[in-house]
Amino acid sequence: MTLSTLEAQQREVVGDGPELLLGRVGAVPDRESSYEPLRVRPDVSNRCVCDSDVMRRTVLIVDDHAAFRAAARALLEAGEFDVVGEAADGASALAEAAKLRPDVVLLDIQLPDFDGFAVAQRLEEGDASPAIVLTSSRSASTYRRRLVANPSWSFIPKSELSEQTLAAFVD
Repeated sequence: MTLSTLEAQQREVVGDGPELLLGRVGAVPDRESSYEPLRVRPDVSNRCVCDSDVMRRTVLIVDDHAAFRAAARALLEAGEFDVVGEAADGASALAEAAKLRPDVVLLDIQLPDFDGFAVAQRLEEGDASPAIVLTSSRSASTYRRRLVANPSWSFIPKSELSEQTLAAFVD
């Protein structure tokens, strides 16, 4: 990757127009005095820029239906997410989350061993607490009391899952 390609990618991420100064792009050996401001418009989505690419948020999908996991993976990977793992039950979800340390756990409420609320609570108690987004084929009103009890959890009905709705909850 050339410097001009990297600069073009950074400009694509940060855009132009009304800007908020975040930092500086460092000098490179062949252009010692090439410091320039790195700016981000307030309306640009919250993405992490590293040396060579935009880092995608990592997701663990937990659902006992393989077809839903496959569909969710396709939806999320088409956007700004990287699905790093899948689990079909609560015990597997806890093990995979500890091993993979995802940024987000998309967690079905109805699982064969534990319910999603119990898994979410255990995930929050761990060292690396990911963003937890519960999902179900039932509406939020079915789980209203339990969702209100822990405002750090988000909920998306399965019928409304998209890369954009998940991003809205974890930004």
